[in-house]
Amino acid sequence: MLVLFETPAGFALFKVLDEGKLDKVEDLWKEFTSAESARKIVKLQAFNKFENTSDALSAATLLIDSKPSKGLRKFLRAHCDGETLAVADSKLGNAIKDKLKIDCLHNNAVMELMRGLRNQLTELIAGLAVQDLAPMSLGLSHSLSRYKLKFSPDKVDTMIIQAIGLLDDLDKELNTYAMRVREWYGWHFPELAKIVQDNIQYAKVVKLMGNRTNAVSLDFSEILSEENEAELKEAAVISMGTEVSDLDLLNIKELCDQVLALSEYRAQLYDYLKSRMNTIAPNLTALVGELVGARLIAHGGSLLNLAKQPGSTVQILGAEKALFRALKTKHATPKYGLIFHASLVGQAAPKIKGKISRSLAAKTALAIRYDALGDGQDNSMGLENRAKLEARLRVLEGRELGHSAGSTKGKPKIEFYDKDRKKGAGALITPAKTYNTSADLVLGQATDTTMKKPASEQEGALIKKRKHEEIEPTSTEKSANEVPADQDEGEKKRKKKKKMVEADGNSLQIAAEEQGKKKKKKKDAKQEDELPTPHPLPEEEPRKKEKKRRQVEDEQAPDDTAHKKKEKKKKEKGAR
Repeated sequence: MLVLFETPAGFALFKVLDEGKLDKVEDLWKEFTSAESARKIVKLQAFNKFENTSDALSAATLLIDSKPSKGLRKFLRAHCDGETLAVADSKLGNAIKDKLKIDCLHNNAVMELMRGLRNQLTELIAGLAVQDLAPMSLGLSHSLSRYKLKFSPDKVDTMIIQAIGLLDDLDKELNTYAMRVREWYGWHFPELAKIVQDNIQYAKVVKLMGNRTNAVSLDFSEILSEENEAELKEAAVISMGTEVSDLDLLNIKELCDQVLALSEYRAQLYDYLKSRMNTIAPNLTALVGELVGARLIAHGGSLLNLAKQPGSTVQILGAEKALFRALKTKHATPKYGLIFHASLVGQAAPKIKGKISRSLAAKTALAIRYDALGDGQDNSMGLENRAKLEARLRVLEGRELGHSAGSTKGKPKIEFYDKDRKKGAGALITPAKTYNTSADLVLGQATDTTMKKPASEQEGALIKKRKHEEIEPTSTEKSANEVPADQDEGEKKRKKKKKMVEADGNSLQIAAEEQGKKKKKKKDAKQEDELPTPHPLPEEEPRKKEKKRRQVEDEQAPDDTAHKKKEKKKKEKGAR
């Protein structure tokens, strides 16, 4: 049995001297602890040296792809007639067997044998020193790395990160410069700021006009509409701005040139970013657009790092501060981050923005992985997912309720809206309003309900109502005054009883009012007695006590005489 071993210097074929040692795989490493014991197991039979570095590189690259090189095939045909060949790669062995019809072997014993050969390689191959083998390995590894790492300038996302960062900086600078132009030229022509709203148009008008007195004779049709041009010329005549020197106008025009140059460069940079995004991440661009896609890549660090993130992370990417604040304060977490600026989320109603952003984030994560790791260069996947998301958006907004998933066929039943009805229930939150027939009273007529009530209940209700508001007499009183002629005696007796009850009720009410007046008088007297009296001097206290004692005696004296008179009368009656 022969063993094929690859080295940086060339291919080596070793002859196995004792194949019985291969049966004991666990103890095979002991045979390669020294060079003498290794020579007893294997012996070098042939060696095919590489001619140069390029030859070594081509052979190594083919071996990585499990393919034998042209020189290896010639070498094996010359030295492997009728022998079994042990190889380190099973795929390479299958390729050799198919092309050269040589039986190949690959198992655990062969791998242990390869480890032993690698350990004693310099001792088994004559003329191959350690100091020569190390530079060969290093040079071949560098060449192989440069060749194997296929550097594609079309797939470099660093340019996207730099371009989107510069684009954001240009927007800030443009805004600052444009506001400075408005403020500076506003001293000379303040009305122009209201007439021309766009910053770029404002800079072009200022650069063309200069002094506001020149506005009447100039043509602004290339910059402004006819209405704005007429309004500008009218405002220039009656403007209340201050006069400005030619040197000031010259500096203002130079600033306008800077604004226009920056705006032109920004447009150029945006076109460049658009082309790079369509090349590197076409599916991501089709879903969320160039700017949002570029910001996601810049925030993630690279397209490959972004591809490792789940859809939930892509959804809130850019809202980390709000997320951790919500987790700390135990409030609701944010529903979207940078993805909020995508056109699909912007089209959605406020109530369904969270649902659409979640669906869009899931599809975006798939598109990013396809762009980063897939071989396709088209945007078919992104366009297909965008169409699905637009259909879902229409379903959520109720535009196509009849075609939504899981719904019944035909148009949905539209129920009449009632603010008092609970959701999903037939009951009402507030009771239904009914027509009050008792409120309709006509003079000379009485309702059945009032006739059935006893007189005492009616009078009690009337007394309560009269305390709060003045009302008309009840139907019972009206019916009592208007008695029909053909009444029998029984009905007359009932009327008399009702009148008696009414009289008793009136007398009771009068008596209650008199008692209330008496109680009020007593309360007033008690309050007068309980009024605080000034504290008397110590000399006056005994005098006041004597006065009170005399008053009590005087009050009791007439009572005693009256009592004596009553007793005399009783005695006289008894004597009779």
